[in-house]
Amino acid sequence: MKLLLADFVLVVHFAFVLFVVSGLPLIWIGAAAGWRWIRNFRFRMAHLAAILFVSVEAAAGIWCPLTVWEDMLRGATPDKSFIARWVHAVLFYDLPPWVFTVAYLVFASLVALTWWGIPPAQPARK
Repeated sequence: MKLLLADFVLVVHFAFVLFVVSGLPLIWIGAAAGWRWIRNFRFRMAHLAAILFVSVEAAAGIWCPLTVWEDMLRGATPDKSFIARWVHAVLFYDLPPWVFTVAYLVFASLVALTWWGIPPAQPARK
């Protein structure tokens, strides 16, 4: 049961990373293509908040809670399911931590600049 929950956490983690990473190019492409949904305030706020959360974690030297939770659920068990093995291979690289911190901060800066250059629509007032 723990390995199944660990796999679920890993898939959620992967989905979060996919949202953060694919969000920015989709905003740029959407702006050029005239897609209205890329200016959705909630989507844009969620995207900006997600990358800022990751950047602050990295700059503070804090491990991602999803990573910690998955590791805790896996314990010392070396075996992973097929899905977990592949998703894990896509998500984690063996590089120094500072490389990721710089990448997160640069990416967060691009998202923030995009917020200014391609502003979201203002939320409707009630």
